[in-house]
Amino acid sequence: MKARHFYLVCCVLGLVLPYSQFVPWLLEHGLNISVFFRELFANRISAFFAMDVIVSAIVLIWFIQSEGKRLRVRLLWLPTVGTLVVGVSFGFPLFLFKAGDNGPNNCSSLTDHRRHDAK
Repeated sequence: MKARHFYLVCCVLGLVLPYSQFVPWLLEHGLNISVFFRELFANRISAFFAMDVIVSAIVLIWFIQSEGKRLRVRLLWLPTVGTLVVGVSFGFPLFLFKAGDNGPNNCSSLTDHRRHDAK
C-alpha cells in the first residue's frame, strides 16, 4: 500500500471512529456545551485524554502552518480546519496526504534525518 493511500485510509478512520461516538451523544444531548465539558472532564482518565488531545491539536496546528508553508502545501487550511472540527486523528493524516500532493519527496523530507545530521 502506498503511503498516500494509507494516509487516506487514516483520514477516513479519523473521521468515522470519533464521530461514531460523538453523533449519538449529540443526538441525545444536542449542542449543550456545559454537558459536553462536564462529561469530557467527568473523571481523571477522561480529563487526561482530553488534555492530551487539546495539547496535540495545538502542536499539530502550529506544525501544519510552519511545515506546510515550508513544503508549499496547497489548501493548507483544510488540515487545520479538519483538526479543529474533527480532531488530530483526522487533521494529521490529511496534512500528510496533502503534503504528498506536492511530490513524493515532500513527506519524506519531514523524516529525513540525514539532512539534519549534515549540519
